[in-house]
Amino acid sequence: MQPTFVAFTPWTTLKGYCELLQAIDALDLIDHVAPVQLVIRLLIPRGSRLLELDDVGALVGEFSPSTLTYPWRHPIPEVDALQRRLESIVGHRLMSDRQDVFARVWDEAHAAAGEPAKRVEQPRRARAAIPYLNEPWYC
Repeated sequence: MQPTFVAFTPWTTLKGYCELLQAIDALDLIDHVAPVQLVIRLLIPRGSRLLELDDVGALVGEFSPSTLTYPWRHPIPEVDALQRRLESIVGHRLMSDRQDVFARVWDEAHAAAGEPAKRVEQPRRARAAIPYLNEPWYC
């Protein structure tokens, strides 16, 4: 199983993001989740039905021809700041051990949310026990 999701949306909260990480941990999915999945930000392309929502319309900027999306700002600036920090952490560790990257993301997210960062690490599996693509562009 290789779960994929969009972690950062206009509706993501700091606490909600920590709850996502806690669910990944509780379900023993850390080794199954590519670290890039922890930082993916919602893309809003031209023609998106999301643009019809008043709350989304208030967050988006002008259409960007270079990215083919409407850039958006989160209503809580700390969520955008966390996403940028995590993107840097993950981006500099594309080939690193998933458990190590997850631990860094966990600590950063819980600190941003003011939540206790206590986590009991599970014994690590051998890398071969969880098959996955390890190319850095994979998502």
